[in-house]
Amino acid sequence: MAERTEAEREAARLERERRRTGKAGGSWAPGVADDPDGAVDSSLGSPEDGPEDSPEDSSEDSSEDGPEDGPEDGPEDGPEEALEAVAAPGIDTERPDGAGDPATARRRPPVRPRNANASTARRRPPVPPRSPSASRSSSRLHRVLVVVALLVVAVIVWLLVELFQPFHGDGHGSVVVRVPRGANMAQIGDLLARDGVVSSSFFFELRAKLSGDGGSIQAGTYRFPLDTSYGNALRILTTPPPAPRTTYVTIIEGLARRQVNALLRSQHVRGSYLAATRRSSLLDPAAYGAPANVRSLEGFLFPDTYQAFSPLRIGQLVDDQLTTFKHQFSSVNLSYARAHRLTPYDVLTIASLVQGEAATRRDMALVAAVIYNRLRLGMQLGLDSTTRFATGNYTTPLTVSQLDSPSPWNTRNHVGLPPTPINSPGLTAIDAAAHPASSNALYFVVKPCGNGEMTFTSSYQQFLADSAAYQAARSRNGGNSPEFCKKKG
Repeated sequence: MAERTEAEREAARLERERRRTGKAGGSWAPGVADDPDGAVDSSLGSPEDGPEDSPEDSSEDSSEDGPEDGPEDGPEDGPEEALEAVAAPGIDTERPDGAGDPATARRRPPVRPRNANASTARRRPPVPPRSPSASRSSSRLHRVLVVVALLVVAVIVWLLVELFQPFHGDGHGSVVVRVPRGANMAQIGDLLARDGVVSSSFFFELRAKLSGDGGSIQAGTYRFPLDTSYGNALRILTTPPPAPRTTYVTIIEGLARRQVNALLRSQHVRGSYLAATRRSSLLDPAAYGAPANVRSLEGFLFPDTYQAFSPLRIGQLVDDQLTTFKHQFSSVNLSYARAHRLTPYDVLTIASLVQGEAATRRDMALVAAVIYNRLRLGMQLGLDSTTRFATGNYTTPLTVSQLDSPSPWNTRNHVGLPPTPINSPGLTAIDAAAHPASSNALYFVVKPCGNGEMTFTSSYQQFLADSAAYQAARSRNGGNSPEFCKKKG
């Protein structure tokens, strides 16, 4: 066998070292790991290198590398041959662990990973898969939120439709509503809803606040269509009403309910005054001491001149009379009457008797004194005014049968006061009933030609004489009352 050259032996030695290092490390091979592009040197690991790996080569290399590779071979492996061996084609002298020239190892470019996204994928935390239950919960929450949003939108639309009533007409028919002075928007809304003008007092008040029309509404009487819109009602209310037609009604003192009823009928006023004056929520007679069986407002209907809207409504007239009575009666001092164990209702009844008998302020106080004195003595009052109330005869002389009427209001046949007042007394008569004159008179008679004045006495004999003088004057007057006489020129 021909002896291999020094270069061949060096290449074989390097190949053996490569193989040993590959078996120990399991990954490194010269010319492969250090190749940036991952290419394998064609001079190594090719099929042509196979014969060198045979056992004969192995043993021959081993024997040749033995003692013969001692010091004698050192001079032959000089710097030039070593350099030539390193520069041999396909031979990479760099070590995988960085052995060799340190500067060359530092300059070696880093090995690129085969998959650049693999390192990024390893650093990114894995996203856990969503469970089916979480998906179902999210879907249910989404549906709930959608339903809630739709409900909110529906409520808002409903409120806007109710408030602005875009599809509401101007109403039908008509009704007259009186807005009192000082009424606020809530009270006006209640009035309109009560009379059927608007459907809701709450939405009417809210609409008025939103439109700013609350301060433009004036007290007065308005004519509205029924079931109209809030906007139309506000338009009517903010338009100054025309001056209402008014009328004046005078109720004179001393008229009973039946007399006022006849007077109103004669004036073609619609309605029944008698029915309207049976009871009222404005006044309870029991609060003044009236018995529980009292079933009318007789005596409480204060006489005065009242301004009323035309056409006259009896209910409004009655309300005005009761309101005026409460105001006037509250100013009367009842201490004297209470000291004589009389109730306010008793004082009102006495005042009606005084109003029915006397015509002047002086005589009213004296008639009240006669009534007090007779009540104290237990005498019958014997007043013609009570007999006229009992019989309904207010114009013609009383007959004997009427004087003997069994009515409890006929004080000729019953002791004490009548069950109720007999008319509507004025304030002068009420004051006289609460503060009678200081007198012991028990009788009185109309003075002939006295123009309403009367004579008073405590003597029955004097009373008989005064009565005879009155009857004689009546006869001379053709049977008519001699109370008022013509003055001679």
